Parts: sequence; structure tokens; C-alpha cells
Amino acid sequence: MKLLRYGEKGQERPALLDNDGQLRDLSAVVADIAGQTLSPESIARLQDIDPSTLPLVQGSPRIGACVGQVGKFICIGLNYADHAAETGAAIPAEPVVFSKWTSAIVGPNDNVEIPRNSRKTDWEVELGVVIGKGGRYISENQAMEHVAGYCVINDVSEREFQLELGGTWDKGKGCDTFGPLGPWLVTRDEIADPHQLDLWLEVDGHRYQNGNTRTMIFQIPKIISYLSQFMSLQPGDVISTGTPPGVGLGIKPEPVYLRAGQTMRLGISGLGEQQQRTVNAD
Repeated sequence: MKLLRYGEKGQERPALLDNDGQLRDLSAVVADIAGQTLSPESIARLQDIDPSTLPLVQGSPRIGACVGQVGKFICIGLNYADHAAETGAAIPAEPVVFSKWTSAIVGPNDNVEIPRNSRKTDWEVELGVVIGKGGRYISENQAMEHVAGYCVINDVSEREFQLELGGTWDKGKGCDTFGPLGPWLVTRDEIADPHQLDLWLEVDGHRYQNGNTRTMIFQIPKIISYLSQFMSLQPGDVISTGTPPGVGLGIKPEPVYLRAGQTMRLGISGLGEQQQRTVNAD
């Protein structure tokens, strides 16, 4: 099942994508694709609905972030061996954890803003994991039971803010619009193996990233279990699991960064595609 949210920012409505690729409104069934709507019991109820009985959404509305009211937006850094190598970083012994502020979240096709004073805004296609069942101190062998589904994330990053201004990475990761989510939340049952997914990203038609989730250093059960040792995970939390090689920072002989007026396209097999235009922040 593919769940999504549509409508103007701040006024999104819940929907699902039917087998014909049409949007079906879920407003009479759930208030939002968020929180307890993502619990295993709620997902099961939604899967029992015949999509043809739901109102058809007319036109081509804006698609919002596929999860609403996100409590935590947690990211794993340097989680692909080939990406760590291109950035000159050592293979981490434990997951590298940082956060994106939830104010960074936007829809999959919304504009991405180049922040004021930015010289090094970069791209990162990533597999997103959405928590459906909360918990803490979760074992690896039970971790996948806590997953509601998966989505595409562009972990947009400002490398100077992230790496050259001291302290943690968060300053370069959580700028407004740096967290496009979606288009869909694809429920766990539809993805046979989340560690065998192709993921790619293009800027102005040039493919920079072309990887596969099989080269993750820490796989999803390990990530969920690890994070749950330090925090409770709650329904609707989003985990971004790292990026494959091909980011602007790693390009030789000189890094390549985004500028206003460019177009990013990115996608993951089975999870859909995003497209963003870059603009200067006001």
C-alpha cells in the first residue's frame, strides 16, 4: 500500500495510491498519515479498504511530505562504505547519528532553498524508514516489526555549515527545505528486501548517484536497535539511513555544489521519485 498526503502546505489531506495510479482520499477514515495511523493495527485496517470505495482526488494537487507531524527526524551518517571512502572518512565502528530539524521537512517536489551565505549546498538520496510501532531497547531480531514502511528522502546538506563551523553536523543538515520526504510511504509488506534497492540522483539530467542499499554498513535492524538504546522510537518517527557515493562533496578533482535554478531528480526502486528546483532563500 502506498500512503501519501496532498494539498497546500499545512493543509495536507491523507490519501492512498490505487492500482491505477490515482489518488484516493482517506480523510473520512484517518485524520492524517501520522502517529498512531502508522501502527500495525491501523495499517492493517487501511489495507482492508477497497480503494474504489474511496473518493477520487481530482486534478494534480501538490504532494506533501508522506508523513505528517514527525516527532523525530534521525539520520545515519557515513553508512555506505563507498560513500565514506569518497569523503575521506574512516568506516565508522558504530552508527554515526545526527538529526534534521522537523522544520526542514517539505514535499517531494517542493523547491529546495539555498541558504543565505551558502557556498556548499549538496545532495544525498537516502532510504527513509518510518516507525509504526514504538518502543525502546528493541532487539535486532524484532526491529523490523517496528517499521511501518519506507520512503525516498533527499538529505540536502550544506557542507560548510556541517563540517567547517565547529560542533555537530546538525547546523548543515536542518536548514529549511533540507528534508523532502515522499512521494509515498510504501508499507513494509510491499518491499521484499529493503537492502536490495537501487537508489539514484541526478542534477540537471546528469546522474551523480547510482547505488544500492546492499552496500549499507549498518542495516535497518541494527540501526533501529541501536537508536532505541538511546531514545524511545515513536510512531511517525523518520530515520534516514545514509547515502551512496556520488555526492557533490566527493567529486574529484573539485567538489560540485548546487546553485539556484537547478533541478534535482532522485528515486528509489519501488518507492517513487522526487523532483526539486533549487532557489535562493529569501
